[in-house]
Amino acid sequence: MAEPSFSVDGAVLKLLLLGGQKSGKSRQAELLARQWLQQGAGYTASLIATGTAYDDEMKARIARHQSDRAARVPQLATVEEARNVAQAIAACSEPQHLLIVDCLTLWLTNWLMPSPDFEKNQTPAHSWKAQQALFLEAIERASGPVILVSNEIGLGVIPMGREVRAFVDALGVLNQQTAAVCNRVTLMAAGLPLQMK
Repeated sequence: MAEPSFSVDGAVLKLLLLGGQKSGKSRQAELLARQWLQQGAGYTASLIATGTAYDDEMKARIARHQSDRAARVPQLATVEEARNVAQAIAACSEPQHLLIVDCLTLWLTNWLMPSPDFEKNQTPAHSWKAQQALFLEAIERASGPVILVSNEIGLGVIPMGREVRAFVDALGVLNQQTAAVCNRVTLMAAGLPLQMK
């Protein structure tokens, strides 16, 4: 793999990594974080994790991701933020600090299809549309590189059920709007990156 560039035409890297489940998106983001950190002692990185443990399988999945991440990129700090991702980006972004948001799909789920227990404990300050606008603005304003991980779920058959179709549509719109404010977009398939922008 060629050495990564963390700037694009003089602007700081804003990268959207898209792909299906188990396509290698998160691993690619971690690889880039490791390469960023290897540049020197002044370089730091954080992962903004959006997943919530709403059942035993998800708890196990999150624990496995945490363990794998710690083994692959031990210097990568973790910030857990299920809803206010824009605020987390704004708070953490610095010129020599790389941010990974993993993932936009779970973040959208937390807004549009939250579990009852999760919803009980949340008092969102904004609607989803307002939060989405704040998120796009936070990406544009970030002073350090940002890597955003999201699923591409619109390639299959049209799902049954109004709520699921609405979610697929909302994620497609979110991915399009995120791609528009990013200066790089990469599609992951079978662990291989295909640069789209």
